[in-house]
Amino acid sequence: MADKDHDDSLYDKRNAFNNEEYAKELSADQYDPEARKREGEGRPGFRWGDRQAEGGRGAGWLALVISIIALFFLPVILGIAGIIIGYIAFRQGARTLGGWAIGIGIVAVCIQLLSPLFG
Repeated sequence: MADKDHDDSLYDKRNAFNNEEYAKELSADQYDPEARKREGEGRPGFRWGDRQAEGGRGAGWLALVISIIALFFLPVILGIAGIIIGYIAFRQGARTLGGWAIGIGIVAVCIQLLSPLFG
């Protein structure tokens, strides 16, 4: 009987790598690639309980604020900074905020560069 128990446990260890459920329990990574399918959103996410962390949201707001300030003060410098930070936010998942920041930053730079032509 003791030999049979030993063989069963050895057999389980050999086939454990082929068992999907066992492999998922052993994985220590918190990334859940199926979260996008379950929640119906277009963004992949990290899951901590029932909460999903959205990357780039803070950078998106920062870029948007910088781009709006660029319309009134130091348009070339702040406009380019807003475009760069907006692109970073766009790549991290805050697509709307990043897109608006890029657009407003481009408008601020273009207004500054084209203003001598009309003055």
